[in-house]
Amino acid sequence: MTVETREFTTIDEYIAGCDPGLRERLSELRKVIHEAAPGAVEKISYRMPGFELKGALCWFAACAGHIGFYPTGEGVSFFKDELSSYTHSKGAVQFPLDRGIPYELVRKIVRHRVEWNARDAAQKEARKKAGPL
Repeated sequence: MTVETREFTTIDEYIAGCDPGLRERLSELRKVIHEAAPGAVEKISYRMPGFELKGALCWFAACAGHIGFYPTGEGVSFFKDELSSYTHSKGAVQFPLDRGIPYELVRKIVRHRVEWNARDAAQKEARKKAGPL
C-alpha cells in the first residue's frame, strides 16, 4: 500500500502517511507546484492533495506503481503531445515510479493552469459586470 487508508486534513499528513520511498518525490512535486503557482491554496479533496488559485489547479496522489497527477481535463488536453509517453486519460497522468516525475513539465502545466484560471476568472467577472442580456 502506498498511502495509509485514513482521512487526511493536510498535505503534510498525506505525505507522512505514504511509503517512505515516495515522500521525497511527493514533497518535491508539492514544491514545484507552489513555485509555479505562488499563492496557491492547498487543500485535500477527493482524498488527495489539491491546489487552488482562482479555481482548481491540480491534484496528485500516490498510487500503486505510479504517482498520479491530475491537472484537469483542460491541462491534459493542452499538453497531450508532451504527455504522449505517459499513460494518461482525460484528466489524469501517471508518472511511473521507475521513471520519476518530469518536474519541468509539471511546472509548465501548472503555470498554464494558473493562466487559464486567471483568464476564466476575468471573463466571469466581465460577464457579471455586464449584467443580464
